[in-house]
Amino acid sequence: MTSPSAAPAKPQAATAAARSASATAPSPSTPAHDTGLLLLRLVLGLTMAAHGSQKLFGWFGGGGISGTGRFFTASGYPAGDTMAVVAGLTEVLGGLGLAVGLLTPLAGAAVVGTLVNAIAVRGTGSFFAPEGIEYELLLTAGAAALALTGPGRYAADRFLPVLRAHRLAHGVLAVAFGVVLAAALLLVRN
Repeated sequence: MTSPSAAPAKPQAATAAARSASATAPSPSTPAHDTGLLLLRLVLGLTMAAHGSQKLFGWFGGGGISGTGRFFTASGYPAGDTMAVVAGLTEVLGGLGLAVGLLTPLAGAAVVGTLVNAIAVRGTGSFFAPEGIEYELLLTAGAAALALTGPGRYAADRFLPVLRAHRLAHGVLAVAFGVVLAAALLLVRN
């Protein structure tokens, strides 16, 4: 005959083990979670792609390469036209990558790096628009969040073996890479 105090120990131990296992296992994504990430990716990614097309092609009232190049030169960057092409391609490719969920950590990092430079050029004299950095900061945070969380189920990354199961480490490394490249670029600025 077992003692009454020994019987409850087994269910408590099993419950503690189940809680421990569920705390370490990743939570499955839900359709609502994945749809929210899709919406964020589409809006942020297409916004950045359109912004980059202003630099590259002069679309949507942009300056094109020559006008954007003059802006970069006036902002202290060397080789303004080259910087316009680099920034434009980074915004277009990073934005489209986010929109379709392709290489999401790198796409997010590209957008973060570009926007770190935009914040530095704009300065931190004011937070609110029109002279402030609130818009750039919001886009930066959104891109970093997507790089860190992953694109969700409705993304092209689901077909890439390495990125199928998003890892936080991928996002952290990618965002750190984007920030380091942005900082290096800022160092060459006059």
